[in-house]
Amino acid sequence: MSSSDMSSRRSSATASPGQVSDGQVLAVRAFNRFYTRKLGVLGQQLLKSPFSLSEARVLYELAHPDPLRGELSAKEIGNALGLDPGYLSRIVQNFDEAGLIVRKPLATDRRQYRLSLTAKGRQAFAKLERTTHEDVAAMLRPLPAEDRRRLTGAMQTIERLLGAPRTAPPAASLRDPRPGDMGWVVQSHGALYASEYGFDSGFEALVAEIVAKFMTSFDPSRERCWIADIEGRPVGSVFLVKASDDVAKLRLLLLDPAARGQGLGQRLVAECIAFARACGYRRMTLWTQSILTAAQRIYQDAGFQLVAAEPHRSFGQDLIGETWEREI
Repeated sequence: MSSSDMSSRRSSATASPGQVSDGQVLAVRAFNRFYTRKLGVLGQQLLKSPFSLSEARVLYELAHPDPLRGELSAKEIGNALGLDPGYLSRIVQNFDEAGLIVRKPLATDRRQYRLSLTAKGRQAFAKLERTTHEDVAAMLRPLPAEDRRRLTGAMQTIERLLGAPRTAPPAASLRDPRPGDMGWVVQSHGALYASEYGFDSGFEALVAEIVAKFMTSFDPSRERCWIADIEGRPVGSVFLVKASDDVAKLRLLLLDPAARGQGLGQRLVAECIAFARACGYRRMTLWTQSILTAAQRIYQDAGFQLVAAEPHRSFGQDLIGETWEREI
């Protein structure tokens, strides 16, 4: 045993309950060095993306606005991330010049701006999310299942012990649609997909056709729509419709950006599966696009499997349509 090891052990053994030992500090610093090397964040770019760690964090905050306040200002993002104002200003300027964000002056202070992602910014974030997810999965894949469980459990413990207490966002409830909700579904799909993915009005027209057909031929014994609601405001939707006597189709899963990060998409899909099972369907199917990576993870976690993929030109974009299925 080296002298430094012996010193660390003596410090740890003699430290009082309220005193932090040198060994504990060294252990945390050693872990930080190891983990940042492992993720590659000491280099100029985060993993294989064109963004630095700080830029990726700012993108994440912009893609996940506060459920209550909506779009954030640069000052609020800087406070949340602990970034130097000058450094953050350069990041915002670079994002603006690259066409990733829109800046809107605050009515109360024209020197401050509300920031939001453009369609190009949403696409850049989606690509970053997909790449990060794949890279972390590749890092975890060689580990046995039990070791993966232990590792992620230890990470959750670190986050729980060091994380600052947070006020939980208002809980969402799932309910049947009310008058006006179907119009909200059409409008929200059109606005969200235009903003995040650059879809044209053809997509909104398709959603309107789906909603109109659901309303005119609704079979309450075998079909249903759920609206996710936070404090009286719709923030999400999903439909389950009859494709055949044995097959149910999941359609129009949508989450308002302010409602993301709460597991609400998983809840909506779980309701569809439970209802389909109760109705006696034997299989569920859905059609989505390859760029919708967050939805893909929800479907995969719910037991759906990708069974077909085909490129197509729709809604003003070159897309890859995907069919996912699962047995009931």
